[in-house]
Amino acid sequence: METTINPGTAVTNSKAMDDVIVVGAGVSGLITAYRLVKKGLRVRVLEAAPRTGGVIASGRGDGMLWESGPNSGMDTTPLINELLDALGIREQRTDARKIADRRFIVRSGQLVPLPMSGYAFFSTPLFSAGTKLGLLREPFIARSSPEIDESVAAFVRRRLGTEFLDYAIEPFVAGIFAGDPEQLSVQAAFPKLFALEQRYGGLIRGMILGARERKQQREKSKNNAKSFSFNDGMQTLTDALARGIAAENSVVETGVRVAAIARDARGCWTVHGKRSSVNNDEQGDKVMYCASSVILATPADAAATILASLKTPVADDAAQALRNIPYAPVSIVISGWQRETITHPLDGFGFLVPRKENAHILGTLFSSSMFDHRADEKHVVLTTFIGGMRQPDLPGYDDAVLQEIAARDLASLIGVRGTPLWTKISRHPRAIPQYTLGHLGRVHRIDAVRAQAPGLFFCANWRGGISLGDCVKSAHLTADEVGAFTASRQTS
Repeated sequence: METTINPGTAVTNSKAMDDVIVVGAGVSGLITAYRLVKKGLRVRVLEAAPRTGGVIASGRGDGMLWESGPNSGMDTTPLINELLDALGIREQRTDARKIADRRFIVRSGQLVPLPMSGYAFFSTPLFSAGTKLGLLREPFIARSSPEIDESVAAFVRRRLGTEFLDYAIEPFVAGIFAGDPEQLSVQAAFPKLFALEQRYGGLIRGMILGARERKQQREKSKNNAKSFSFNDGMQTLTDALARGIAAENSVVETGVRVAAIARDARGCWTVHGKRSSVNNDEQGDKVMYCASSVILATPADAAATILASLKTPVADDAAQALRNIPYAPVSIVISGWQRETITHPLDGFGFLVPRKENAHILGTLFSSSMFDHRADEKHVVLTTFIGGMRQPDLPGYDDAVLQEIAARDLASLIGVRGTPLWTKISRHPRAIPQYTLGHLGRVHRIDAVRAQAPGLFFCANWRGGISLGDCVKSAHLTADEVGAFTASRQTS
């Protein structure tokens, strides 16, 4: 199901000047590049991997569709549909079934629906009577000092209590970040939650009073936003972006690993890299490109290596800040089953497993229940996540062990019997950046290099949010900023 973009015709040393070079062809880099070509700029996208799309990858076989990375996006901003319209793929979008609004949390080995209304909350067995009554005091708890970098866990304990942390927020954080709420910064990882307390003095008050403002902004909270994908999977989006860039007198090159950048006295940027050889050895051709601007749209460690090549104290400090951003390792066990071998009705989005349940998986998506056309009525696709910051060693185990871990927990929790029709393992040693305590300070140090290096920009999910909606918004902001910078150079 892959779309292969022509590697391009660049020679070993290219003197032709591009307007912008984007390093990295994940979703952030591709959206930024697409926005820039629509502004009339000539863009060159360089990607080290043999394909575009980053962690987004879809596959189909035996009549079933699976995702090796993200299974869906959340329609949190109108920018998403505007992008799909521009790409001509709006008709290929498919929204999650109504049943996917139902999400489960494991408690005492049983799947319990997560309450999605006030009545459901006060009647659910997920929380004790003490926790439920404790919410009545939440509006009267004082806000914290904005100067304190508080962990998500400390924030939730203070405002909502320990049980709410254990059976709502901790599994939620594991499902979104594959992270540890004791380590994540609430101000960096959940800025809207932090802002509710700071602006309105409490979460309940903020959710009520802030509803009108959210409506005016045409944005939806993640709780109310619709999950969506595409008829042929999430890769539809990244393939369309790559095609759209290449169709606009710009280039997307795969198999090019950027090693260094430099800026000359005229303010022009040179990007140095190496094209992968046929045998993937160290003998690939060296490449060099020139542009007015460079956007680093790579994971933090790759950006650190490139940035360090500037060899200035500020760049070295920024590179170290990038290296200090941890990533959660995750392995995904995707399996296809006969429907009759599973006793649970699979009537929902999936389930998350709190740390206190002592399971070996983070949770499982009922992928074929979420969307139409993932499997027929006689088959099921399950997507199970293992590892994260909770158990960072597990993703490195061999395939047989990962399959056994998933099968054992699925048998216990949803009554899976026998063996799957097929299993696929997707490994992500550096899956999700962690916005740990001090993250905003690290981002500030990274941004400091731009004052000394006009024309250098960053756009990646280690800043600004990790969701698809966050990446779309960050890409739009970056593209507008780069467009303004380019225009100022042309008029100066």
